[in-house]
Amino acid sequence: MKQLIVVILVILLAGCGVDTATTAATSAAIKQQEVDQGKKTMEQAKLKAEQAAQQIQQRAEQTGAAADK
Repeated sequence: MKQLIVVILVILLAGCGVDTATTAATSAAIKQQEVDQGKKTMEQAKLKAEQAAQQIQQRAEQTGAAADK
């Protein structure tokens, strides 16, 4: 009888470990997706800032050329 209880407890504890490992893996995958999305958003913001700076530069050059005439 004692052996049966020990076997049942071992099975239950092993099941808990698998559930915990699965939860940790899922959580890690979600965090990785969040990091990847953050990097993508940062790249897009950087690109938009560079484009805005180029537009400002072009307008300044056009204004300067118009003033020289």
